[in-house]
Amino acid sequence: MLGKTTRMNYLFDFYQTLLTPKQRNYMELYYLEDYSLGEISELLNVSRQAVYDNIKRTEAMLEDYENKLCLYDKFQQRVSLIEQLEDLLQEEDRSVTDKIKQLKELD
Repeated sequence: MLGKTTRMNYLFDFYQTLLTPKQRNYMELYYLEDYSLGEISELLNVSRQAVYDNIKRTEAMLEDYENKLCLYDKFQQRVSLIEQLEDLLQEEDRSVTDKIKQLKELD
């Protein structure tokens, strides 16, 4: 479950601007604020099933965006390459290490 939560949080970060305000609200409450389906349904005065359906639909949309745009996949590849470069350098060239640090801070 933690793996899925982490993935959804990343996908939400990358693609939230493509969601409606309602979809963003449901996802924020469920994934970022860790509200339960019941708590969200009470808060928004809708059925628990409506909350579940909205979250599942939005998760599918986020996965579809990722399949088409690959922002999360490319992010993971960048992180991996940066880590590999750091391992190769291991303090040999401080200026390159500093540049890698700056690159990491951009994400």
